Amino acid sequence: MSVPGGGSAPVSVWPGLLVGGAESCQSAEALRAVGVSAVLTVGAEAEAAAAVPGLRCLHVQARDEPRADLLSRLDECAAFISAARGVGGAVLVRCHAGVSRSVAVVTAYLMKTEGLSWEEAYAAVRAAKPDSEVNPGFQAQLKLYEAMGCTVDMSSPLYKRYRLELLTEHYSELQDLPREVFAADPTSTCQTPDTEVLYRCRKCRRALFRSSSILSHMEGSGPAAFAHKRITGSAQLRGGGREMCTSYFTEPVQWMEPALLGVLEGQLLCPKCTSKLGSFSWRGEQCSCGRWVTPAFQIHKSRVDEVRTLPVGNIQAAKT
Repeated sequence: MSVPGGGSAPVSVWPGLLVGGAESCQSAEALRAVGVSAVLTVGAEAEAAAAVPGLRCLHVQARDEPRADLLSRLDECAAFISAARGVGGAVLVRCHAGVSRSVAVVTAYLMKTEGLSWEEAYAAVRAAKPDSEVNPGFQAQLKLYEAMGCTVDMSSPLYKRYRLELLTEHYSELQDLPREVFAADPTSTCQTPDTEVLYRCRKCRRALFRSSSILSHMEGSGPAAFAHKRITGSAQLRGGGREMCTSYFTEPVQWMEPALLGVLEGQLLCPKCTSKLGSFSWRGEQCSCGRWVTPAFQIHKSRVDEVRTLPVGNIQAAKT
């Protein structure tokens, strides 16, 4: 598609959906002439979001760097594109070069609205725009988006792990920790739903975290992973079977905050009786299964009890 007087021409990659670089919409009149009614700009600076007269505009601030967070804005981008296309207009998605950030957004949109896998959606965009080249970090975010069902689910363990990994990469630059990374303290919230398990300090019974705060990880190679430490029996035996992971790795919980601020690693103590529960490290720790987890907020299973709410009455049973 050619846009006279509009700088480098944007490319139509799907009906009503165009991708271009920073120079692709210098002329609003030229864009309107080819049916474009909205412009979505993905740029590093706010200046890149200059409004195009007469067109709906959305700016998403993100650098073209693997560590930049584009995932968190994908649903918003999809809603903006859908709204414009829904009234018969075309949408131009642009970034500086028109090959990475804008392509990632359009790929995510096709995944969400057309039911395509990330590979299929990316291939469709590249077929129309061969110079497309989404950076590896954004590719990983698109895979995660697909794993979450093409919806940014902030309660998903996958998303929580992603946010923590981003936070770790910029930890040295932070003056404070964002409030949204902390799970609510079970003692300050309503009764635990029947679908969740509550974990209490084995010594004083203080509620510590819920099962929704546990961030699972792929099981490692067991004792073989500790060969450099000459450890051959790190996995414990329980009930006749081998339990490779002897700790829970969780998201940060509000009661942990005083221990975490300004500290790279340390102990996690019960906020009531101060007995040692585990440890934390923003640089990561190795699970007993051999898997390295970053960042790590590790609670030893031997220091807590599971408390399950039974469906009949208000009877609770503790698994010891």
